Amino acid sequence: MKYLKKMSNKLQLQKFWKEESAQGMTEYILLIVVVVALAYLFKDKIKAAVGAKTEQVGNDITNFSAQ
Repeated sequence: MKYLKKMSNKLQLQKFWKEESAQGMTEYILLIVVVVALAYLFKDKIKAAVGAKTEQVGNDITNFSAQ
């Protein structure tokens, strides 16, 4: 009986391994993980670039004169 149960578990594992219905979702999750990891690695550079641009836009708005 134990042998049949082991074979059944083995077949279920093989079917699970070959199953591709969730493959697309897994790829999206991995892509999100990579993007988040890159954002975390470069967070200081991203903050500096965004801060510089917002400061530039703020200065441009302040110095704007209607013609």
